[in-house]
Amino acid sequence: QVQLVESGGGLVQAGGSLRLSCAASGPTFSRYAMGWFRQAPGKERDFVAAISLNGGSTYYANSMKGRITISRDNAKNTVYLQMDSLKPEDTAVYYCAAVDGLGIDFLVAKKEYEYDYWGQGTQVTVSS
Repeated sequence: QVQLVESGGGLVQAGGSLRLSCAASGPTFSRYAMGWFRQAPGKERDFVAAISLNGGSTYYANSMKGRITISRDNAKNTVYLQMDSLKPEDTAVYYCAAVDGLGIDFLVAKKEYEYDYWGQGTQVTVSS
């Protein structure tokens, strides 16, 4: 089982940037495909970005494509989400998630139900 802890959230003005981190502990981090999701108040949790075992494949939600970059450092057991040109509508709790990648480096998971492990979330607030 893997434990996930997000950090890096906070309050930022519109147009600003944040880099979220998700530190994993437990069995080998590189066996997990990783993803980021977000949940705004009163809304469902939505997919943001995903990355495969060794970073060979990435996938982004259309709503944030071009403004975000997902990456991972398997030596540090950490996945990152760089967010630029932030908008007030990006305000949400951001969650990272993990699923066994089955040894398939191009595999990315885009649906919430595909993930087995979740962090507690980190709040991102973008002021106008």
